Order: sequence, then C-alpha cells, then structure tokens
Amino acid sequence: MTGESNLDKLLKTMKPTLNRGEFVFCTITDLASIDLIDTLFIFKEEEAVTVVVKKEIADRLKLDYSFISSWITLTVHSSLEAVGFTAAFSKALSDNGISCNVVAAFYHDHIFVNKRDAEKAMTILNRFSE
Repeated sequence: MTGESNLDKLLKTMKPTLNRGEFVFCTITDLASIDLIDTLFIFKEEEAVTVVVKKEIADRLKLDYSFISSWITLTVHSSLEAVGFTAAFSKALSDNGISCNVVAAFYHDHIFVNKRDAEKAMTILNRFSE
C-alpha cells in the first residue's frame, strides 16, 4: 500500500492530531537498558542511540533530556517519496517561531514541538485544510 504523494492533497488532508503526553529525546549506549515497548522510536547514530520516550519513562529510568516536547501526528498516509510535504509544514511552523523535529514513519509523519508551542502548532497546521 503506497501513500499519497500529491502535495496539495497531502496538505489539505493531513489532519494533525495532538497525542497525549510529554515526550523527550534521550541517548543511551546500551539497548538492553530499555524495553522496546517503552520507546516511541529508536535511531542509531554514530555517537549513541537516540530514543524517544514518554517523559515519565525517562524519569523512571533516570535518563537525561533537555527538551520536553509534544507529539503531533499528521494522520494522512503520506508516501515516503512525497516531495515538499515536510518543507511546507516545517516552513509554516518556522515562520511562526516554532521549532520542529520531524520523523517520517511508513504511514504518517510525526512532528515533535516544544510543549509550550503545541496548541499554536496545531492551529498553524490546521490552516492547511481551510
């Protein structure tokens, strides 16, 4: 099943959803130190393994973090080959002073914004469908 690649359709139908909770980016050196079920995603970098988890899990495991974010899912099934989608919504957020960290998964794009900017980000993203 392939996702949508038409940029206009993606932007008009992305339907952002604000997920509940606070999420943090942490680094670990030993994957055995965390249960996979507790992670939102894992990415292996040269320096360490980055994990994104709920803040309460990071606190329980005593993991360091410096950025508390909200997680927004764009519910349209976007193609991994879509051109300009990330650029369009990230520019709109940037133009409004909102930093975003984007993860493209198989079905959806996921945006992590500073917790204090979540509602403003949702307003901006919802404007695309107006």
